[in-house]
Amino acid sequence: MAKLVSTTYGEALFELAAENNKEEEFLGEITALKGLLKENPEFGSLMNHPKILKEEKLKVLEDVFSGRISRELLGFLHLVVAKDRYGEIDGILDFFIGKVKQHQGIGIANVATAVSLNEDQKKEIENKLLATTPFDRMEMHYQVEEDLIGGMVIRIGDRVVDSSVKTKLFELQRELLKVQL
Repeated sequence: MAKLVSTTYGEALFELAAENNKEEEFLGEITALKGLLKENPEFGSLMNHPKILKEEKLKVLEDVFSGRISRELLGFLHLVVAKDRYGEIDGILDFFIGKVKQHQGIGIANVATAVSLNEDQKKEIENKLLATTPFDRMEMHYQVEEDLIGGMVIRIGDRVVDSSVKTKLFELQRELLKVQL
């Protein structure tokens, strides 16, 4: 359900930005807004608190963001709070950022490996992804997950390529359990 909410509201925000030709402007504002919300988790607690009236939450939004973010984005935040969807704000903003980057031809890849990669290996993976995807550029995010044992897992949007040893061992185990003696 949360993914559906994030997608629906994120898509609406993207359409608003596209209609006004403000994708870049919104991207900058939203990136800054995400940083601000991350630094101030108590603001999220306030916006999600069930005993605080919506009118009070909307007033807080006005007091905090009026004149600091665009009128359109402030109106969007009003809508999110009015519809009790503030709990999904991170997902909504992440969806919007991903959609704008996709629109710009930038792919976002999350690469998990069992060991750290050197720069040549990272560049090789990036080049391979550029050659096999429709993107012009890649935004690469690397992380080490030792439980993979070996290989790697690459996520681009909803697509996953899993060539980890951990997964191969799991598949082998599943096949062996099917064999009847």
